[in-house]
Amino acid sequence: DLTQMTYGLSRDDAGRFMSTYVQKGVFREDPFHVLDTDGVGELLKLGAERGRAARPGITLSICGEHGGNPESIAFCREAGFDYVSCSPFRVPVARLAAAQLAINHKMGDQKSSLAQMLWKWRGRGRK
Repeated sequence: DLTQMTYGLSRDDAGRFMSTYVQKGVFREDPFHVLDTDGVGELLKLGAERGRAARPGITLSICGEHGGNPESIAFCREAGFDYVSCSPFRVPVARLAAAQLAINHKMGDQKSSLAQMLWKWRGRGRK
């Protein structure tokens, strides 16, 4: 919903023109599939900072398509969100992404290459 309100676009209607917007460089990726960290992500960070300042124990999360996207999950971890929620068919990828991020964090490597590996794999025509 925040993505829809930020851009004044309906998720239901965007499918008809979003690929053209991406091709023309209006968006780097479809913001309904991959969290736009520069736009909506900044709003999420601002909300998280203010929320935690006002109520330190607050639980923060996102849900929907972004909750199952490895890049968005990495953003949420970095921004200090407590959990993500996604549709059932996205749970395996989300769990794998979260596990990889946790392992990399534990090992001291803050930047996960999981999202890059998944996008390279997907880019070879596999979905």
